[in-house]
Amino acid sequence: MASVAGENLNVGAFRFWFIGQRWEWSDEVARMHGYEPGSVQPTTELMLSHKHPDDRAHVQELLDYALQSQASFSSRHRFIDTAGKVHDAIVVADRMLDDNGTVVGTEGYYIDLTDVFDETRDETRQEVLDEALPDVLEARAVIEQAKGMLMAIYRISADQAFRILQWRSQETNTKLRVLARQLVSEVVTLVPTSSAVQTQFDHLLLTVHERIASEPAK
Repeated sequence: MASVAGENLNVGAFRFWFIGQRWEWSDEVARMHGYEPGSVQPTTELMLSHKHPDDRAHVQELLDYALQSQASFSSRHRFIDTAGKVHDAIVVADRMLDDNGTVVGTEGYYIDLTDVFDETRDETRQEVLDEALPDVLEARAVIEQAKGMLMAIYRISADQAFRILQWRSQETNTKLRVLARQLVSEVVTLVPTSSAVQTQFDHLLLTVHERIASEPAK
């Protein structure tokens, strides 16, 4: 399993099979938790043991719901690595299907927001934004809209939202402004009254590039 992330964004992939509750962590997810890749076999018990005490019950409820309803395991929570450092993370996931289209689990990404843009790096942050954002005002506007959606759904900062968009742009080889425009156009398909609105948005975020005509990332 591999993952690609935008600069300053720590992202790792995972898979979880419902039958047998079997987990796979990418090397990045293992390192997030403080383990050398291949040194530990992830389990539900190990995963839960790393959750922040104040978030553990919430994560357990989400996992139970995923197992019962065969839904994706999506969350915003904190976990603690082996050195005792607290990480703030988003888990963005979708359902995992077998060759017959049967739901067999959930797969997605851990996005570790802990070290994204230290507050003392305002100048560097602005330089990155100025370089990465398109010059066209319309393109800037649609990216700002997409960032706003991520900020509302995941309760994150503007910088963190931009990094997630940049990561998806790089991972899918899609221009950032094109990805943002498609995301904004499709968000109307979500059911805002649903309790699973984050799950719906996770699916949209992870698949939106599939409905865009080929245009390389910039």
